[in-house]
Amino acid sequence: MTSPADLLHGVLAQYSNAQKWDNAAFGKIKLLSNTNIGDVGQDFVEALCREFALKHSFPTTADGHRLKQHPWDIEILDVTFEVKTATEDVSGAFQFNHVRYHREYQALLCVGIAPNEIVFGAWSKADVVTGKAGHLVTMDKGSSATHKLTKKKRDLYPISEFESHMRRLVDSLRQRSE
Repeated sequence: MTSPADLLHGVLAQYSNAQKWDNAAFGKIKLLSNTNIGDVGQDFVEALCREFALKHSFPTTADGHRLKQHPWDIEILDVTFEVKTATEDVSGAFQFNHVRYHREYQALLCVGIAPNEIVFGAWSKADVVTGKAGHLVTMDKGSSATHKLTKKKRDLYPISEFESHMRRLVDSLRQRSE
């Protein structure tokens, strides 16, 4: 009789990530859980903000601990952002999951990690809600609480444009509110 462990090893041997992730610069991300991928994205955005001296902060408890469950993930230049992170799929797209309309944030920041490059997109919440950021699909049939935004790499910006794009977006949001 074959042991359950040997059975599972046999099944696992039939699966692998797309070959484009073999020996990829950012291939390690494919070994992480979805929750950890989200944390990587948030920590990466924080590191970018520090690198570009962009004022930023996080929601915290009264004693200064960072909140994991909050309507927004990071505040950059006084604008609250929901951050979503996704890896590139086999068709060259990124599926940013769990975009929620009902949460209180001012803009959505999506970080896409491809095998050897990083891209991003950022939109005001109004642009997300009205479809200007792209077509959102409900993730749960019969519910409209959480959505998926699928973006092709060509529709996102190279990470080298992060600072200038974020400053433009924040300036645009300030102008709209005046």
